[in-house]
Amino acid sequence: QVQLVESGGGSVQTGGSLRLSCAAPRFIYCSGDMSWYRQAPGKEREFVSDIDNDGSPSYADSVKARFTISQDNAKRTVYLQMNSLKPEDTAMYYCKTTCLLGGSWSDYWGQGTQVTVSS
Repeated sequence: QVQLVESGGGSVQTGGSLRLSCAAPRFIYCSGDMSWYRQAPGKEREFVSDIDNDGSPSYADSVKARFTISQDNAKRTVYLQMNSLKPEDTAMYYCKTTCLLGGSWSDYWGQGTQVTVSS
């Protein structure tokens, strides 16, 4: 089963920082585009940020200027640096990428890492 491995979540106070990491599977071909999503209790999963093969990032308006996405292609790892955290950033954070397996492209997700921001 293909799964991305996430780490870096935790509990911080408002204004704090966390850095999430997500490692893509090593032995299958993946697109190189990696994304972060989050889901708060009782809410739908929402887009946070992504980065393409060329390193071009995009962000949800709610996290612009506070979050920074980056990648280490050699390690097939994407990072999400989260600064100036707010209570509304509290959610389970998931990373996603697209890989070629069995002749077809499919989306693969991590198991999620919890981020909790207290006021």
